Amino acid sequence: MSSKSGKKGGSSFLSRQKAKRTVGEDELLKKDVITPEDVTKLNRMTKNYLCRTEDNVYGVEFTRFKIRDMDSGATLFEVVKPPDGDSDKPDADDPNAGRYVRYEFPPQFLKLRQVGATVEFTVKDKPVEKFRMIERHYFKDRVLKTFDFDFGFCIPNSTNTCEHIYDFPQLTDAQIKEMVESPFETQSDSFYFVNGRLIMHNKAYFAYNT
Repeated sequence: MSSKSGKKGGSSFLSRQKAKRTVGEDELLKKDVITPEDVTKLNRMTKNYLCRTEDNVYGVEFTRFKIRDMDSGATLFEVVKPPDGDSDKPDADDPNAGRYVRYEFPPQFLKLRQVGATVEFTVKDKPVEKFRMIERHYFKDRVLKTFDFDFGFCIPNSTNTCEHIYDFPQLTDAQIKEMVESPFETQSDSFYFVNGRLIMHNKAYFAYNT
């Protein structure tokens, strides 16, 4: 098992974003190869998935995920994939089952300064080079923040553990109130790349009213 810790700075919050050319997902869906630079030009949450599940030719599979408050050390959320044979079968009516998740947190979550996200994942029989994740967070189609993390190199048939540190944007009381009153309108796209090519795309939806 390899263990890593990595962090790259996120982009500015809301109106402080730098002006640059934006692209729509329809434009990206026409491309044979989608790159990290492409997804950072999106200015809203995607409606579709920008790659197929079959594009994950490396067999990357996430098996554990934990979120902790970096200031107190308290575990805020943790989920572990059940052993093979114990998990529920994917929804046959939803081809994208397993590619999205819904989180419910208390309003105090939005006031946290920094959280650590630990992920454990396995890869199959191909080496994974320059494994990178770009995660874009939105609220009502406004970009909140972009996170850019490197996982590095993963050897074939390995289990890997990595903790990434998220510096949360500082929100006003009015912004927090609006987000609490708008469950699941805070959303994120997580894009995973190997050697600069998109291989996985997952989505998350957040509510802060528990």
